[in-house]
Amino acid sequence: MVLIDTHSHIYEDDFNDDRDDVISRLLQNNVKKVLLPNIDLPSLPKMLNLESKDPVLFSSMNGLHPTSVKEDYQSQLDALYPSFSQHNYCGVGEIGLDFYWDRTFEKEQIIAFEEQVDWAIQMNLPLALHVRKALPETIASLKKFDKNKLHGVFHSFSGSYEMTKEIERLGDFYFGINGVVTFKNAGVAEVVKNIPLERILLETDCPYLTPVPFRGKRNESSYVIYVAEKIASVKEISLDEVANQTTQNAKELFRISVIKE
Repeated sequence: MVLIDTHSHIYEDDFNDDRDDVISRLLQNNVKKVLLPNIDLPSLPKMLNLESKDPVLFSSMNGLHPTSVKEDYQSQLDALYPSFSQHNYCGVGEIGLDFYWDRTFEKEQIIAFEEQVDWAIQMNLPLALHVRKALPETIASLKKFDKNKLHGVFHSFSGSYEMTKEIERLGDFYFGINGVVTFKNAGVAEVVKNIPLERILLETDCPYLTPVPFRGKRNESSYVIYVAEKIASVKEISLDEVANQTTQNAKELFRISVIKE
C-alpha cells in the first residue's frame, strides 16, 4: 500500500523539535510522498530546505497563501515568481481566498489569486486552492479563465455535493479530503460518500485539522492513514482501493513519481 499526503506543512516551526521522528512515522505508515504547499516568502527557504534533504519523499509548490496577502502582496508575488525558473515545483499553492477572519484585504486577495492562477496557466501547473468562506468569489475569479486550462485541487474540501458539481464545471478539479472527514458533526463523510474516488486526494494539512482519534493534538503526515480508513469505511470499499486510486490521482494531477520501497 502506498499513500500520498498531498498537503502538508511539516517544514513549519511546529515540527522543529521532532521532524525526523515525524518523518520516520509517516514512512512507517506507508506514506511514500509528501507534497509541501508554500505560505509566503519567508516560508519558501524552510520548505525548499526540507525538500532538498529528501527530494524523493518531498515535492514543493510555490505560492502566496490568501491570509498572507497584506499591503505588500505585490512585492511578495514579485519575489516568489522568479523561483519557478530556479526550481521544479509540482504546483502553484497554497493560493486562494479566505474571508473567514478578516476581509480587510479582500480586493488584494482577489488580485493576488488571479495573478497566481495566471502563473499556473503559463506553466501548466496544477492549483492547490484554499477556499474559506469565499466560494462564490473563488468561482467568480476562476470563471474568468479558460476552463480547459485549469486543473488542480480544492484543498480541505468541506462543501456540499452540489458544490462539487459546480466546481467540476470550472475545470479539471479534484477534492482534497483530510481529517475533517472523521469529525462526527462536520457532514463531510456524507458528501465524500458521493464523490467519485477518482476525484479524491488524501491530505492532512498538518499541523492542523488532526483526525480522530488524535483530534485536539498536533497533526502530522502519518495520520493520513486515518483519513484513508474513514473514506474506505463510508464508501464501503477496501483501504487498498482507496490508497491505490488516490495515489494514482495525485500522481496524475501533480505529475509526480513515487518510490514504493
